[in-house]
Amino acid sequence: MKIGIYCSYWEKEWGGNPIPFIKKVKDLGFDVLEVACADFDQRPDSFFEEMRAESLKYGIELTGGYGPIPAHNTASKEEATVARAIRFYRDIFRKMQIAGIKSLGGALYSYWPVDYASGVDKEGDTRVSIENMKVIADLAAEYDITLYMEALNRFEGYVINTAKEALAYVKEVDRPNVKVLLDTFHMNIEEDNLLEAIRETGDYLGELHVGEANRRPPLAGTLMSWEKIGEILNEIDFSGPVVMEPFVTKGGKVGADIKVWRNLLSDDRMETLDSAAGNSAAYLKKVMG
Repeated sequence: MKIGIYCSYWEKEWGGNPIPFIKKVKDLGFDVLEVACADFDQRPDSFFEEMRAESLKYGIELTGGYGPIPAHNTASKEEATVARAIRFYRDIFRKMQIAGIKSLGGALYSYWPVDYASGVDKEGDTRVSIENMKVIADLAAEYDITLYMEALNRFEGYVINTAKEALAYVKEVDRPNVKVLLDTFHMNIEEDNLLEAIRETGDYLGELHVGEANRRPPLAGTLMSWEKIGEILNEIDFSGPVVMEPFVTKGGKVGADIKVWRNLLSDDRMETLDSAAGNSAAYLKKVMG
């Protein structure tokens, strides 16, 4: 099983340059680096050529993550918003292919984080999103890219909150390159039985995000049953990436969006972050095989 980490763990702003982190994650014992794709539309092709070369040099698989802005809301009933989203995805899919990134996960079915001030239409927005996702999925297929629909907790999203809803959505889209992304942080809030939710998702599970209930890197002796999660993943023959998505540092847009108001590690020095990540990677490889 391949173990990865999201590059924004080390960053205070979304986007940024993931290239310097490729060697770092290799040295820390990871197999995968998940890259924030929010600013890919602003990058030249040469940037992605360099990213691909660096990932091949160190044998690191790259995956993509994106929390869509409101202007890219695929659940919108405004045609201009959907058209803008499709143009954005068309551009970044092409650039992802250059970089060798074959998957993109997140709240691609809507936007993130949701502003609830104007109210929501869960059923109606979900129907709109499903039809638009069919178009985007077909576009992604042209670039050999798989899309992962992430179930988010109720405080961050409303279209898909549970594994059951994610599974229903993916089945309705009915495209071979659209799968489910589950995240133990969100599941800890929404699921009655986290282990059963993973088991029932089965072959539709494309990627699993992992993190403690407070979003620290996974480690032994916590509230989360990492050994049992590993057993379930092996039971369903899961072969996708297990990517930790820790958010532990206050400050910047990342800290504000994730609502991190205190440092969750002893400090925010790079050495401290590296040590916590490396120890967690070793632990997950031990318990998940």
